[in-house]
Amino acid sequence: MPGRVAPTPLPCRNAARSSPGPGDQAMTTRRTILQGAALVAAPGLLRAQGAAREIRMVEAGGLSGDSIEVGYVRPFTARTGIRVVRENPNQLGKLRAMVESRSVTAVLFELGSLSTAIAQAAGMIEPLDWAAIAPDPMFDEARLPHAFGYQYYSTLMAWRADAKPLRSWADFWNAREFPGKRTLPDNFTLALPMALLADGVAPDKLYPLDLNRAFRSLERIKGSVAVWWAAGAQPPQLLKDNEVQYAASYSGRVAGQAGIGLTYAQGLLDLSYFVVPKGASPAEKAAAMGLLHEMSVAANQAKAAEVISYTGASPQLDALLPQAKLGEFPTTRENKAVQVLGNPAWWAQNRDAVERRWQEFKLGL
Repeated sequence: MPGRVAPTPLPCRNAARSSPGPGDQAMTTRRTILQGAALVAAPGLLRAQGAAREIRMVEAGGLSGDSIEVGYVRPFTARTGIRVVRENPNQLGKLRAMVESRSVTAVLFELGSLSTAIAQAAGMIEPLDWAAIAPDPMFDEARLPHAFGYQYYSTLMAWRADAKPLRSWADFWNAREFPGKRTLPDNFTLALPMALLADGVAPDKLYPLDLNRAFRSLERIKGSVAVWWAAGAQPPQLLKDNEVQYAASYSGRVAGQAGIGLTYAQGLLDLSYFVVPKGASPAEKAAAMGLLHEMSVAANQAKAAEVISYTGASPQLDALLPQAKLGEFPTTRENKAVQVLGNPAWWAQNRDAVERRWQEFKLGL
């Protein structure tokens, strides 16, 4: 048995003796005690030998990846001695290839909310061991059986400082009273909810989406859209270059940027999750639960938020964030209350059909 402690050899004083004497009985007793001790010790030794000393994670990269390193990896490694290797990018296809080839090289994989729903439906991810994670308090939507929501972000309205401020998507759609060019995402999971909110649909009535109404709403605004952006870096740059005056943008790209105003009112709030690929090493999974615990700690989340203006899932985080910049973060009490959470399960079931309609819409741009 690997890791088993072998009993200390005892000398045989009289090999010719056929029956045990008092000395032999003492030696037998000692040997039995040592063997028993070895069996008792073996499981712990096996656990020590089998414990992971390094784990790998796939994350989105950029400042988001840097925030993971500063906020979570460093305290985890300091506490456990376990090294964490980060890699990116984090496309869903990469996770699928890992699982289907049965070559799972990373125990944690970052996915957006829609990709998480798709991965779970396809059986690509394992349930988390929440008892082992033992998290600090978390928002409910961040604590799923198969996924740990570690980072919130929003898609919101932003504008140049010399443009008239917006209060709603209805204002964004109103090019007469709020003149200027717009940029919207070339992403139907974002553009269609925006279009319905602009058309007066109540946030709690968005899903299931009324697709006919959404596309009619987009027809009304498309003439004012100068750019349908595909990369998150585009909206702030378009605003700074004065190519557009209003933008739908990821919050972390515009929060705190000079010359740019924003509002979280009717922002589309979303979550990035970490999941465990199906077939991951049990020892590495056990270690990874400890890293997820670090992601639940409010003080660690505050450290991560120093790197990028996205926030973790702790409802206790507000007091730890820079109070002068509190309005920049998506999950402060004030900002979270005025936003809209998506419905990833609905999108996982309907995305293919909606994408066909989206491509038809784009032909008319």
